[in-house]
This record gives sequence, C-alpha cells and structure tokens, in this order.
Amino acid sequence: MEIVLKVENLKKSYGDLLVIDRLTLELKKGESLFLFGPSGCGKTTFLKVVAGLIDNFEGKVERNFEKIGFVFQEPRLIPWLTVKENLMFVYEDEKRVQEVIDITGLRGFEDSFPRQLSGGMKQRVNLARAILSKPDLLILDEPFSSLDIHIKYRLMKDILRIKQRCKVSFLGVTHDPKEASIMANKVVVLSKRPTRILTVVNVSDTSEAEKKLIEIALENF
Repeated sequence: MEIVLKVENLKKSYGDLLVIDRLTLELKKGESLFLFGPSGCGKTTFLKVVAGLIDNFEGKVERNFEKIGFVFQEPRLIPWLTVKENLMFVYEDEKRVQEVIDITGLRGFEDSFPRQLSGGMKQRVNLARAILSKPDLLILDEPFSSLDIHIKYRLMKDILRIKQRCKVSFLGVTHDPKEASIMANKVVVLSKRPTRILTVVNVSDTSEAEKKLIEIALENF
C-alpha cells in the first residue's frame, strides 16, 4: 500500500527544551492514524512539522501527498463573512463550495454569519474549508475538544462518512481515548515530554481499543 507520510527519527527542540525525541512512524493511503498522548507532549508541534509550518528540526519527513487540509482546534472563521463567503474566500470555485456545503451538512446555513452558528456548526465550516481543495491528507488537531459530547460524536460520525466518500487519509491528535478509538485505524501512543512512542494500538474493536488506551494512560500519563 502506498505510503503517504514517512517520519524517521524526528527530533524537535525549542532552545534547551527537548519536545520530540526521535519519533518514527508512517501513514499509508486511506489510513486514519491518531497520536494519543497527554496535554503538552508535543502533538500539535508534530502536526506543524508534517504540514511544513515548522522546518527547523532534526530527522527526515517524507511527504508523498500533493494537497493537505488542516482542521484546527478553533474554527478561526472571518466574523463579518457568511458561511459561503468564508469558504469562497479560500477557494473561489462556487460549484465546489456548494458541493462541500452539501457534503458537510451546511445546506440552509450558507448565508449565516459565524455569530449565528453553534460550536458544532462552526466546526462543520472549519471542516468544509479543509476539504475544499480535495486534500490527500487531512490533519485533525483536536477539533472536538470544545464541543458538547452529543455534538462531538455526531460530528465524528460525519467526518468518518466524509473520509469514505472523499478517500482521504487522516492524521490526528487527541488526549481522549474514546476519540482515538473511534476515529483511528491505528493509534500511536506518546509519552510525556520529551515525546517518545510508547506503543502502537491497532484498532479492530472500538471498545477494546478504548479500554487499552485508558489502561496505558493511567500507567504513563
């Protein structure tokens, strides 16, 4: 199977502070890989390296993808633009914008401003913006952390549906074992800072994977 992303011996420091210590992993086409670890362990730093937002590091990052989409923790919408205008601002193809509005369940909200949207709907716009360009890799930086639980799981279900429809690979981070076990085919468990890989959990049964991740977290986080 084609490898979308390959990271070898990644090491990242900020001055004397070692954040990531020789991290090695790979993501195959169509996979959903999540990094699971405690807050502050360097998960978001890792995503920024993969996305090319940080280029000062040691090790090797092989990117075998052309387009990347980034779903941030916060939607970061332009407040004076409507939903459709926010999307058109980053991708000036009205036909594609309308298609993504339909895919993400935003039909009927095209003319709404961000202040008129719930947290879950704002995250839908965030997701819509990320998939507009038909990315090969979609990065999820804890996009569910600020949502109520019922909204969170509804959005997670929708994102998995979109993954199947759009044939995109996922790379995400979370410190929630349930999120990781629902969203991922494979979970890479990280240690406290400086971050190293503790183990890898392949997800075949969601409940069993969640139980194992909780046990690992209680022992190591």
